[in-house]
Amino acid sequence: MGVPAFYRWLAEKYPMVVVDAVEEEPVVIDGIAIPVDTSKKNPNNLEYDNLYLDMNGIIHPCFHPEDRPSPTSFDEVFQCMFDYIDRLFVIVRPRKLLYMAIDGVAPRAKMNQQRSRRFRAAKDAADAAAEEIRLREEFEREGRKLPPKEESQTFDSNVITPGTEFMAVLSIALQYYVHLRLNNDPGWQNIKVILSDANVPGEGEHKIMSYIRLQRNLEGYDPNTRHCLYGLDADLIMLALATHEVHFSILREVVFTPGQDKCFLCGQMGHMAADCEGKAKRKAGEFDEKGDPIVVKKPYQFLNIWTLREYLEYEMRIPNPSFEIDFERIVDDFIFMCFFVGNDFLPHMPTLEIREGAINLLLAVYKKEFNALGGYLTKGSKPNLDRVEHFIQAVGAYEDRIFQKRARLHQRQAERIKRDKAHSRRGDDAQPQFQPESLVAVSRFHGSRLASAPTPSPFQQSGHHDPSSSGKDHRSASEALPKVAKLSSGATVAAAIVEAENSLEIDFQDNKDELKAKLKEVLREKSDVFNSQNAGEDKIKLGEPGWKERYYDEKFSAKTPEELEMIRKDVVLKYTEGLCWVMHYYYEGVCSWQWFYPYHYAPFASDLKDLGSLDINFTLGTPFKPFDQLLGVFPAASSHALPQPYRKLMTEADSPIIDFYPVDFEVDMNGKRYSWQGIAKLPFIDEARLLAEVKKVEKLLTPEEMRRNAIMFDLLFVNSCHPLSACISTLDNKCRNMSDSERVDVKEQINPKESGGMNGFISLCGGEPCPPIFRSPVEGMEDIMDNHVICAIYRLPQAHKHITRPPPGVKFPKKTVTLGDMKPEPVLWHEDSGGRRGGGDNGRRNPPGSISGRELGDAAHRLVANSLQAKGANNGYRYPINGPPPSYAPPMAHQRLPPYNYESHPGYGAMPPSVMPPLQGQQPYRPYATVPTQQYGYNQPYQLPPPAMYNHHHQPPGSYERNNHQHPPRSNHYGRNHGSGGSGRDGYQPSGNNHNARYPNASQGAFGSHHQDVRHHGQGYQPSRHHQNWAPRNDENGPRDYGHQHSANQFSSLDRRGNRKPMPPPGYSRR
Repeated sequence: MGVPAFYRWLAEKYPMVVVDAVEEEPVVIDGIAIPVDTSKKNPNNLEYDNLYLDMNGIIHPCFHPEDRPSPTSFDEVFQCMFDYIDRLFVIVRPRKLLYMAIDGVAPRAKMNQQRSRRFRAAKDAADAAAEEIRLREEFEREGRKLPPKEESQTFDSNVITPGTEFMAVLSIALQYYVHLRLNNDPGWQNIKVILSDANVPGEGEHKIMSYIRLQRNLEGYDPNTRHCLYGLDADLIMLALATHEVHFSILREVVFTPGQDKCFLCGQMGHMAADCEGKAKRKAGEFDEKGDPIVVKKPYQFLNIWTLREYLEYEMRIPNPSFEIDFERIVDDFIFMCFFVGNDFLPHMPTLEIREGAINLLLAVYKKEFNALGGYLTKGSKPNLDRVEHFIQAVGAYEDRIFQKRARLHQRQAERIKRDKAHSRRGDDAQPQFQPESLVAVSRFHGSRLASAPTPSPFQQSGHHDPSSSGKDHRSASEALPKVAKLSSGATVAAAIVEAENSLEIDFQDNKDELKAKLKEVLREKSDVFNSQNAGEDKIKLGEPGWKERYYDEKFSAKTPEELEMIRKDVVLKYTEGLCWVMHYYYEGVCSWQWFYPYHYAPFASDLKDLGSLDINFTLGTPFKPFDQLLGVFPAASSHALPQPYRKLMTEADSPIIDFYPVDFEVDMNGKRYSWQGIAKLPFIDEARLLAEVKKVEKLLTPEEMRRNAIMFDLLFVNSCHPLSACISTLDNKCRNMSDSERVDVKEQINPKESGGMNGFISLCGGEPCPPIFRSPVEGMEDIMDNHVICAIYRLPQAHKHITRPPPGVKFPKKTVTLGDMKPEPVLWHEDSGGRRGGGDNGRRNPPGSISGRELGDAAHRLVANSLQAKGANNGYRYPINGPPPSYAPPMAHQRLPPYNYESHPGYGAMPPSVMPPLQGQQPYRPYATVPTQQYGYNQPYQLPPPAMYNHHHQPPGSYERNNHQHPPRSNHYGRNHGSGGSGRDGYQPSGNNHNARYPNASQGAFGSHHQDVRHHGQGYQPSRHHQNWAPRNDENGPRDYGHQHSANQFSSLDRRGNRKPMPPPGYSRR
């Protein structure tokens, strides 16, 4: 889960970071789809090395899709996932590695958020089920038939959590899929595949980042590795920046409203009303319960990190710096500042809202206060708390104005919504004063069935129409007529039966669609606080005198000044610990598995005082076992996903921990409009109490349940033609006479020359590394009868320090972002009196030289361009409809930038000059009023320190010292051991039971190994048409070959026209 609204802010402020992905479609011959040959050149004109998949971003859309009915069996989910991965592979076409990471047991800091989500999901599901029952009864009373609600394996999405049976079966299904593709697809045969399943601790995206960090700066690593990471979470952008890998892209779907390509005439997907042929919908299932067979898939976009870095070079310029600026340190500070506007581990700070321009405020304060700070906010994974205090206090100085404006806007919104609802209620039952005779009531259009139907029988035409009767009465009367009466008198009995069946099917589907739409509408209305009779009074009244005291009284029960100060200090300590924990998590990995923020609410920015005196320490600890995490995050309604002995702890009234599982709980709206935006005030789990009860029932687990509860390791798969297969076979022969428990403890170091630059270790799995037959675990899919895929455990290289700058030898791409591409600095939200929704004026000031009015936004530019395109040759609007928009900067901003002074490693180690050279006879253009007309001397190249090698396992316990934060906290990458199991029946790698010294209470397994690092490919690009005369600088190493990549689409985050590329491909259905 990422930072809300961050991606939209980024795409609007830095539009060139996003480019549309070009997708090659399968060729259909005689109704048979010929798969795309992924061994051929990438149509995006860029060859990626490594593709990383944050698998939970694939599992959830396949488990409960928004654009079609949910699957009813796990097998349907798996097949949907296989198609999903196939499509991503066709777009990216990695040449070295595919890394699939599923969320494992998360740190305790994340479990609080997971607990809140799952309890809310269970509560929402119960409310929806009750409302659906009520609506079904209402439909039945009206004589409107509905298909029965069928049983489904996928009724509870909470099973997408480590330790459940679904996640165990998913691992087997993905192993089968990997074997299937490596054996048969030519684009897969030369790559390595790593699968990190749910039994490997850690969040999926962080397991990927651990792999990338630990590969960097080792022997054989290619500093120009091109990485591509798939995922929708906005925090992936920050994680990618934190790697300091230049050639990094994030692949994500273009987000648009499901069903927008649905025909309003026939209700079917895949075409618009203008193209409707009126054909009856093909039934899928006895009652068409399988839904629409045609699914319009969303197009994809690349977000290129190297382009974002270029934007940040301009954005983060410091006026008159007192020392030479290191851009890589600026990037780290940018990441840290973004933590204040939201993350998955700390509650939202009430001072800052992205939709209110919070990031713009943070950047403005940072640049203004930088010299006064005396240096950067962070150094690697460690914040400098004295400087952080100075910075956040400067932000807190704006709190009163922010809260006052927010209160004004909320009051206006509440009044407007209540006024609109009052008007709506008054108009609900009123009859129109005038009804033209030309308006004739008609039945719903069902395509050609009505358009080409024979003339109705005389008795059908004799129905009397009463204009005062409601539409519901007409519908009931119409449905009461016999279906065969719609036929002409000459129709045969057979035709009558066919027509009746077709009518029944269409009625079933119409009623089902209406039930679904009405249920969604009712649930949304109920979640709207403005529809509640008990909306609740705002007792805090932020912005009015005394708001801080009222906040701590309401949220923390601080009744006296002494209590308030005591609680405030503890809240500030825990919140500051959280900031340090999150920064370490992003840069080094987990520094404590047990730490969590123990409050539901955050402090104000102005409360973060005396940070330099805080003594902050972390203890690494160990992760929870999967079943322990399930007990910690599941509501009682999801207890079915746990083993029987554990369920009693959640459901029986005499359970010692029954207080952890409230059926009903308070949701604090906290100033939000919809219930899902509120804060679920659940009790925090007492770890000691929970684990004490677990010990009593753990011994009752079956062998299969013990395997599901084990901590395991990543699996590495290669085709027998890959050089690594010989290494695995040699290791297997060497350990042939050993027991499984002995074999798994033998590690062989990987030669990066044979692995395509990958470092680490391999060990043997339980069973045969290359079974001749791999049985299909998915119904309807074939067995693999001649397997040539070999499997082993993969272990990460020895832990070493993450160097927060591009590695030596990196080739920086040619720059495409110019000063003219930067939008003018926006008016800060609290200073903008316009009160525009979502952050003031979106940065659109009056352009220099304009008479009046705001500069048009992107959508307005497109509207004007579309309307004037046909007359472009005569009216002065000559830029093409798909071309770049008019620049936001004056023409002089497009002049060529002055050259840089380059030394050994120029690239991103130096900041760009702050101003453009003046044109003859003109004053230089200044995008910021405070910037002087001189160069700031940002030309010092960064110095590459020698790789600092250290072993996390032998560090003394570190701490954040008072006023001196130079020693990182101990953050050991916990060691991994692997136990092997049986013979690996049907090719599936089972778990084992050997002892792991680091986790003495956990039985070990053989699904895979842990913590891997991923390398990534960058993308090239061409300058936009407006900037083709600007010559980007080159660096000593020469630019990476980006010459043929597609140029950025500056409107790609907003443009939803049908002529965008790629065209929406066909559905997920397997061919």
